Amino acid sequence: MKKQTTFFFYALSLYVVLQFLWWGFHLIELTQATGDDTGVISKRITMIVGEGAVFLVLLFLGLWKIRSSVRKEFELSQRQNNFLLSVTHELKTPIASNKLYLQTIQKRNLDEEQRLDLLSKAIIENERLEKLIDNILNAARVESQEIKPIKEYVEINHFLKLLLSQFKKRFPNNRIELVDFPDISVRFDLFMIETVISNLVDNAIKYSNENSIIKLIAKKENHNFVFQVIDEGIGIDEKEQKQIFSKFYRVGNEEIRTQKGSGLGLFIASEFLKLHNGTIIYLKNQPRGSIFQITLPL
Repeated sequence: MKKQTTFFFYALSLYVVLQFLWWGFHLIELTQATGDDTGVISKRITMIVGEGAVFLVLLFLGLWKIRSSVRKEFELSQRQNNFLLSVTHELKTPIASNKLYLQTIQKRNLDEEQRLDLLSKAIIENERLEKLIDNILNAARVESQEIKPIKEYVEINHFLKLLLSQFKKRFPNNRIELVDFPDISVRFDLFMIETVISNLVDNAIKYSNENSIIKLIAKKENHNFVFQVIDEGIGIDEKEQKQIFSKFYRVGNEEIRTQKGSGLGLFIASEFLKLHNGTIIYLKNQPRGSIFQITLPL
């Protein structure tokens, strides 16, 4: 909460508690002044103190709940503001880049190789823009419950090899390896699970060095399909691990952030997996980096 809001909240809470204690004290004084039998007065005071204590406990619980709700709303509002700032920048960057590439092709007499190189870069920027818009739309659909999984049986062997080829095309400067995969078919929504894995790989690329290895491992465990994305990046601080699947949340300090992103990728991954009765968890990689593990029932 902001300092001004925090001060007002605590000042008002203290005033309410002190007023309650003050009126309780006066009520006991009035009871003692009635001149009734000592036993009767003692019973009345016990009743006042007992009911007052219960009310005081409920009051503290209510104040704590209000404070918790206000703080969560403020944090969400802050993340939304950060999201709008980052998304504005993320949307402008590929648009500006594509404009520059096309103007260069239009105004300069380039050879075929140079033209193809600029067109290839423009396509990459366009795909990046398309992915960002898809994430925004998917987050909105999830929250409004407008999206439902359309499940089909998918051959994991073919599915992962196809994804790997797409990743290598999108990230030619990064080492992405498909370490292991089972020869099984799994029933899921192809679009949703592809989006989940794509978002996890995007994150791994974002927070890793170009020369580090990103491993994709798939396996069958009991009656589950388990898939891991393992990187050698900066990892995630223990304090932040509980919030990484929250909407708009991004790891690190917003004021000194250098990584691109909207804070929607892990949120969408988590929500899509819930629609499949699946799970996603974060594990620490050794000696450094992150492991994101998704589990789907077979």
